[in-house]
Amino acid sequence: MVKLVVVGAGGLVGRRVISILDKDPIPGLQLYLTGHSDSIGRKMEYRGQALQITHTDLRLLRNADIVLLCTPSQASVELVQAIRGGPVIIDTSSAFRMEPGVPLVVPEVNGHEIFSHKGLISGPNCSTIQLVMTLYPILTQFGLSRVHVTTYQSVSGAGYKAISELERTSFDFITIGSTNCEESSQFPHPIAFNLIPQIDGFEANGYTREEMKMVNETRKILGIPDLPISCTCVRVPVFIGHSEACLVETKKEPCVDVIREDLNRFPGVTVLDDPVNHVYPTPVHCQDTDEVYVGRIRRDLSSDKGVLYWIVADNLRRGAATNACNIVRTLLRGEK
Repeated sequence: MVKLVVVGAGGLVGRRVISILDKDPIPGLQLYLTGHSDSIGRKMEYRGQALQITHTDLRLLRNADIVLLCTPSQASVELVQAIRGGPVIIDTSSAFRMEPGVPLVVPEVNGHEIFSHKGLISGPNCSTIQLVMTLYPILTQFGLSRVHVTTYQSVSGAGYKAISELERTSFDFITIGSTNCEESSQFPHPIAFNLIPQIDGFEANGYTREEMKMVNETRKILGIPDLPISCTCVRVPVFIGHSEACLVETKKEPCVDVIREDLNRFPGVTVLDDPVNHVYPTPVHCQDTDEVYVGRIRRDLSSDKGVLYWIVADNLRRGAATNACNIVRTLLRGEK
């Protein structure tokens, strides 16, 4: 039996990890759930059982085979410091992604990196995951010379409070015709019926930390440290599902039909690309699924080697929980 502890089991990502493992179980897995504050004592359905979320006990974590952290960055740092050297730790936060020697893994793209771990494996940013899963097949076939991406990220990426704020302020806007940015707001401007071209704080170069995460993580995962990437991240009034508009310039002259076929064959990617009949991915249709959906694939009119496309994925499942579960599966299968 493999002893897996999910820390943060009552959160947006942790709950989805349990749901995924419930529907697609890993043989021989013994699951334990821990959390904090309001989630402690809550029961989660798993394989016909009602597993209870308990307080995060370091003794339980140290005696586990695998610890999956679905926790904020600061909590991840504290827990890793406390238990490193014992179980294999899979962290979904941003805390260790760019740390040298820590594999940053999307199993479909660089799963072999899992086996170079020294007790700690990191999962990428949700927006990075869906991006690299579309870039990798293009890289393999045509090479990459430049990537530009604009993201349209749902409020669930900012947590429970952000979801509640969008619900509340949308109702206010509809009923009283206005909404204000409250002191306790998760955003610098009203989010209901609005777009905010800022996610996280700004750095000295004018990019936000979220944008630089995507740049640096994409380079690390693809193994191209000097890949030219530019990025703009926008928060949108959508509950779940991140969308991205991508412009990719290749080294060889690209063929849209080949790219479409390669993407559709790639594990975890589904092409929805019949725009004449209004077939293309949207966040509403992608919610609660594990795929990265691609559409609007077309040549760039301004570049001989440019291709544009649109991608959408459920940021909580595909962008975090599914990726983490796939890391566990790859680790246990031992496939390099």
